[in-house]
Amino acid sequence: MTANEFRRLALSFPDAIEAAHMGHPDFRVSGKIFATLGYPRAGFGVVMLSPEQQELFVRTEPKTFTPVPGGWGRQGATRVTLRTAKRSALREALKVAWSNRARRP
Repeated sequence: MTANEFRRLALSFPDAIEAAHMGHPDFRVSGKIFATLGYPRAGFGVVMLSPEQQELFVRTEPKTFTPVPGGWGRQGATRVTLRTAKRSALREALKVAWSNRARRP
């Protein structure tokens, strides 16, 4: 998986836009970030999941999905290692993250 493939997948969801946050590209729906790219450095992304969703992705794809260190990770922010990411698993994680943000008021 490349950064451009991550970007294309993230932008494939309805009303998803690319912006920037703290020097990193991010992907938003309804004004809320559902994913970022290039954090903590090139080759990584982050998806915003619930803690329960995070546990499922970490358990099923531990080489690809890991909790972000610290408080954000405890809240569900999940690091994605692009070089090990399977398209289907990443697409599902992005879909869940997008859905979490799209449906909230």
